[in-house]
Amino acid sequence: MSIQSSPLAAGQAAPDFSLQDAKGETVSLSDYSGQKVIVYFYPKAATPGCTTEACDFRDNLNSLQAAGYSVLGISPDAPEELAAFANDESLNFPLLSDPGNEVATAYGSYGEKTIGGKTIVGTLRSTAVINEDGSIQQIEYSVDATGHVARLRDSLGI
Repeated sequence: MSIQSSPLAAGQAAPDFSLQDAKGETVSLSDYSGQKVIVYFYPKAATPGCTTEACDFRDNLNSLQAAGYSVLGISPDAPEELAAFANDESLNFPLLSDPGNEVATAYGSYGEKTIGGKTIVGTLRSTAVINEDGSIQQIEYSVDATGHVARLRDSLGI
């Protein structure tokens, strides 16, 4: 039996959440009501692919913000691990801790994946773009970390 959360689709309401950030403060999707938000899920802070993706968002944050988008990164890492990752990589957007994978599951971003020939269960690299009204504008699963932000900017016309 495979373990896979149900994927979401454009037009659906984005599941609300409240998670701790790297400073231990609570951040909720509802804090961004009336704003466009990019929520991306990544498996593990300070790993090669996740670092590539996070630095890509960091390096493109000004253009994303200029187009009206905020960015939130979510992983199962503890706030202390997120703080170290953000500090080490000079990340300039909130990283949120989803230790029980409840939010990843709600977004269809949790399930089986194959790494190095082994099947494991965990956070699936994915990205949701959420409109001002809280609906999903677009959502991508099985994202390739390298070049992801450029592809995302292209699809959003930024």
